[in-house]
Amino acid sequence: MNKPVLDVLRGAKRVPPPIWLMRQAGRYLPEYRALRKRAGGFLQMCLDPALATEITLQPVERFGLDAAILFSDILIVPWAMGQDLAFEEGGGPVLAPVRSADDAATLRPARVLERAQPVFGAVSQIALSLPDPVTLIGFAGAPWTVAAYMIEGRGGNGFPTAVEAANANDPVLRDVIERLVDATTDYLLAQIVAGAEAVQLFDSWAGLIEGDVRERWSIGPLARIVARLREETLDVPVILFPRGVGKDAARYLERIRPDGIGLDRDADLDWARTALQPHAALQGNLDPALLVEGGPVMREAVDRIMATLAGGPFLFNLGHGIVPETPPDHVAELVAAVRHWRGS
Repeated sequence: MNKPVLDVLRGAKRVPPPIWLMRQAGRYLPEYRALRKRAGGFLQMCLDPALATEITLQPVERFGLDAAILFSDILIVPWAMGQDLAFEEGGGPVLAPVRSADDAATLRPARVLERAQPVFGAVSQIALSLPDPVTLIGFAGAPWTVAAYMIEGRGGNGFPTAVEAANANDPVLRDVIERLVDATTDYLLAQIVAGAEAVQLFDSWAGLIEGDVRERWSIGPLARIVARLREETLDVPVILFPRGVGKDAARYLERIRPDGIGLDRDADLDWARTALQPHAALQGNLDPALLVEGGPVMREAVDRIMATLAGGPFLFNLGHGIVPETPPDHVAELVAAVRHWRGS
């Protein structure tokens, strides 16, 4: 079966490269906004297999992308472990903060497979609905990024409490991370059993910690998750997205050995081509703000990225997720620019 995304993650070069986009399903699409008006709250949409399937398929059907990524949220795992979670309309997630050993003790990794059954149901439905060449990507948040939300109780403020806990080697954070490693691994394995053909781990806030602190809370836990995935699903590719780590991406690659590594919008592409691409497929890294702008500026950036990275295994993507103000026509323009590229 011809699966361009899987071919690249297994080391093949494709020209033009496959394309999918982080947050490709969501608020920038009018069909998503219309569905959300009927469906109710965000969490309810994530936990309704029929709705999650429809939302996941919307950008694939509209733009002809090479992968579908499950419509869900990285905070489903702490919710499934028992942490209270709500999504404010027009705002972000709000959680009951985990600040003590007693708080951490209420989190039950063993509950995740039962409470997240609707997610796995959605994966199964999506897998049955996708065109054959389109790869289904499952995902989870990396333990450090998810723990930052769990400890802070919300996002958007630099996570000062979580960062302080990380720098202090706080035992509560250690307990939370341990529970997340187990829960996240089980969650991804269940997605794979349900039909996910590749999985991505988002460490969106890896850039908030550095050095040995990053090794302890970000790299080490990810290495344990990926090692177990390798043991149980040898042929399912894993993509890492450690945002904000710069050239420390080489340490992630060396320690974790993913099949693909996502580059954020600030990545040094010449360095990535020589230091990373011989060892893993690269994914990225158009600035989402340029997708909002569209036109010649966006196309020039596309040409630069392609000229630098398309000589090896490469998936075209963004340097972070699509933002809500993105015009859908610009996404269509981007897909056309990638599809028609044949080299300079």
